[in-house]
Amino acid sequence: MITKSFCGLKLSALGMGAMRLPVLEGDDARIDSAATQELVDYAMAHGVNYYDTAWGYHAGNSETALGKALAKYPRDSFYLADKFPGYDLANMPKVQEIFERQLQKCGVDYFDFYLFHNLCEMNIDAYLDDEKYGIFSYLMEQKKNGRIRHLGFSVHGALPIMERFLDAYGKHMEFCQIQLNYVDWTFQNARAKVELLKEWNIPVWVMEPVRGGKLASLPTEDEARLRALRPGESPAAWAFRFLQDIPGVAVTLSGMSNLQQLKDNIATFETERPLSEQERGALFAIADGLLGGRLPCTACRYCTSHCPKELDIPMLLELYNEHSFTTNGFIAPMALLAQPAEKQPSACIGCRSCEQVCPQQIKISEAMARFAASLNG
Repeated sequence: MITKSFCGLKLSALGMGAMRLPVLEGDDARIDSAATQELVDYAMAHGVNYYDTAWGYHAGNSETALGKALAKYPRDSFYLADKFPGYDLANMPKVQEIFERQLQKCGVDYFDFYLFHNLCEMNIDAYLDDEKYGIFSYLMEQKKNGRIRHLGFSVHGALPIMERFLDAYGKHMEFCQIQLNYVDWTFQNARAKVELLKEWNIPVWVMEPVRGGKLASLPTEDEARLRALRPGESPAAWAFRFLQDIPGVAVTLSGMSNLQQLKDNIATFETERPLSEQERGALFAIADGLLGGRLPCTACRYCTSHCPKELDIPMLLELYNEHSFTTNGFIAPMALLAQPAEKQPSACIGCRSCEQVCPQQIKISEAMARFAASLNG
């Protein structure tokens, strides 16, 4: 297992995420304890020492299941990460209550790593309002008391949200978890996020390296193209190799649902085989193909000056593309929570004034209607 140095620790380059544990009868809330134990046992035996869970995973049952699976091992033989659930604004006044409960659920006295979870447009103001909610102050106190060994944050929001958080708390952050893969390198502006973290000297933790499984199973012609370049590498391995030459990347998290996935990923992380320029070019070409259905908005903003509802059309189209590619994921709905009703896709009146000045000839009104329907469906 490749290891990465961090603050005197040797962390496994592959971390086990507990968002997609094996479940019973397809019910996400019913974790298969025996299968989870098997996964953890195999991971521990093969050098994985970083384990990541969160309050909301598996309908609130992930922390308990992972804690039980790790309980048979000495506490100093693994590193456990958990997160404050800021994805729900109702949690903001409850930082102490939730933190104490998380320790109990995981069966530990401290967290090796703890994160401000899911920083995005919807929760940035609450996270930064320490006078009202005291989240930052409380977590810093827990770090001082040794109940948090290392404090960081995860981001799903756009780059300006990340910049605001770093301007406020950056000097106290030791690591940052971002969505990073060869599709999101440009699609979610992950490259700029990596560069920003480099400026702050903050190492990168990777989430969604295979984009929820999308990059583990590619179209037949794309898989053939990759096999011709590296006959022994699977599409998932290619996604992991892409990350191996990105400066600052320390831990790559993967939510493995079965033993075969775990074995395959561990085998990949036994060696470092970064991609050549030719190979990276092949991946980016595949990414372009996967994103071929996205709307080609260039954010020129001609449309906004012609919208009678004063909608931020480029922002909405960016979220539309994300929502379409992820097949109705959670990022776009969360970002839209920060927008008032009159600025939502449903506020579009279909007047087509914007389309008359769009250089890309995007059917904006139709996109807004589809977007609104998918959000309500």
